[in-house]
Amino acid sequence: MKRKPLETVTGSGNIFRDLGMRDANLLQLKALLAAQVIRALNEYGLTVRQAEARTKIAAADFSRIRNANLDRFTVDRLLMILNRLGWEVDVTLKRRPRKADKQASARHSTAG
Repeated sequence: MKRKPLETVTGSGNIFRDLGMRDANLLQLKALLAAQVIRALNEYGLTVRQAEARTKIAAADFSRIRNANLDRFTVDRLLMILNRLGWEVDVTLKRRPRKADKQASARHSTAG
């Protein structure tokens, strides 16, 4: 049996957007921040209990982050957790027109 070659698809850099999920940018940001929390725990060699003692944040929350269960977390809470772990976080924002904005702009510029 011959196998059909796999199709290669280039992603946008945001898996949540590629999957068509609502609030894709927010989900991506939370995932990136959670990954840094996990990185901090690993770098410091902290268990969730040790992280709780160090930050006064429930061990269950660190377990949720490790398991990528981020529904209960806001961006500011994840930033606060990183801060309590001793990380200084800088956030940079870039404004890019959305696809719908680009299409509307193109329609207006060609309509005249």
